[in-house]
Amino acid sequence: MLMKKTILIFFIGIIISLSGCKLGPDFQQPDYEGPTAFRFDSIQTDTIVNLRWWELFSDSVLDTLIRDALHANKDVMVAAARVEAARANLGFTKADQWPSFGYNLGVNSGNSLSGIATLPNSSSNFFAFPEMSWEIGFWGKYRRLNESARAELMASEYGLRTVQISLISAVASTYFSMLDNMTKLDISKRTFAARDSSTEIIQARFDYGIVAEIDLNQAQIQRAISAAAIPVYTRAVAYDENTLSILLGKYPASIPFGFDLFSQKEPPEVPRGIPSQLLTRRPDVMQAEAAYAAQNARIGAAEAARWPSLNVTGLLGAASSSLSALTTSGLGWSVGGVVLGPLFQFGKNKRRVEIERANTEAALRTYENVALQAFKDVENALVAIQTIRLELLAQKQRYDAAINAEYLSMERYDKGQTSYLEVLESQRQSFDAQLAFSQAKRDLLGAHVALYKALGGGWLSPEEEQAFISSQAADTTGQK
Repeated sequence: MLMKKTILIFFIGIIISLSGCKLGPDFQQPDYEGPTAFRFDSIQTDTIVNLRWWELFSDSVLDTLIRDALHANKDVMVAAARVEAARANLGFTKADQWPSFGYNLGVNSGNSLSGIATLPNSSSNFFAFPEMSWEIGFWGKYRRLNESARAELMASEYGLRTVQISLISAVASTYFSMLDNMTKLDISKRTFAARDSSTEIIQARFDYGIVAEIDLNQAQIQRAISAAAIPVYTRAVAYDENTLSILLGKYPASIPFGFDLFSQKEPPEVPRGIPSQLLTRRPDVMQAEAAYAAQNARIGAAEAARWPSLNVTGLLGAASSSLSALTTSGLGWSVGGVVLGPLFQFGKNKRRVEIERANTEAALRTYENVALQAFKDVENALVAIQTIRLELLAQKQRYDAAINAEYLSMERYDKGQTSYLEVLESQRQSFDAQLAFSQAKRDLLGAHVALYKALGGGWLSPEEEQAFISSQAADTTGQK
């Protein structure tokens, strides 16, 4: 009896020890070997970006649009549903580590013995019993699968945040595009009104024989150019409104706006943070890292499939030839264990491991590529802000000079001091300068949006902000 207990304890100990083993490589976070500062960072601080950055534009309408989009956008809803699916999958995978319990109830009647022989008399059998089945997770198979499912859940959560940050950036950039096109539409309408009035004057002068027909034709051309620009920018505004409506999760409709384009504030200089922080702040980078971790865990699961597994089954119940005697008949029980393992499958299991290793290598390179893309996005946004700011200053000088030159040319023409060609050229340059100034203003605002998106910062809710503040306070207390 003592020997049997000793063997049983030894057997259970082997099961527990083997279940604690895990085949395959443990996940190692990739080392950072990148630059210590961004090339075009004029601040070079180590302060990470954590703020609702869209509020820095001080446009309450934009704030409302972003809040509405985060609440109702369909892509965000899809990403949130995928998080819930990943969370359920984690629970589903965890359940494989434990025994499964079921029940078996049945009745059969007849005079055939398994279809092989016929008995002289018919008989009936009734049975009822619970049953248990458990595949012991040798070699860490289920622990690796659980590890993979947990990493997939993290990847889905980072994926949701990636969608949210992309949504905020899309709403902001489309909003500024709409304001730009509204400004260009207004410029076109004012230019058309001025050219239409000028054309009427030229027409009257031509009718009285004061000016040549070429002057009238040139005036008509300039009026037509400005007239053609009106439907172009009307269409562009409508496209922007439709895009914003979809981002807000509703059917196309007109969109309200707050300040006009030239009243929009340029945000202050942003503390970019040191480059290595970008890898822990960009959700798409973290998503790629979590996907890499999930794939790495699958190597261990594939390696475990090459080794034996133990299936334990058990049942406890009753069986009787009479339904009335089923509850009074004695209990029957059965316990069994089966060791299953591959013997020779022409390298199939080995190839499965090779597949997972190759997929893991691909996941690592994907992560590295996403990280490189993140650095490129930040560098592009930084240089865009610096250069577009200079461009905007130049465009403003061009704008002021062109407006004044147009006025002076008309004055000179009315006094007979110059030809109408000078007026036409001044009008053309004035119209182009106004449109270019509007475009540069939009590009500068868009570059700021691109920088915030590239940095991956920003609290999306008051809860996130409070959690960060609490963590900072805890860190400060711990340092004391």
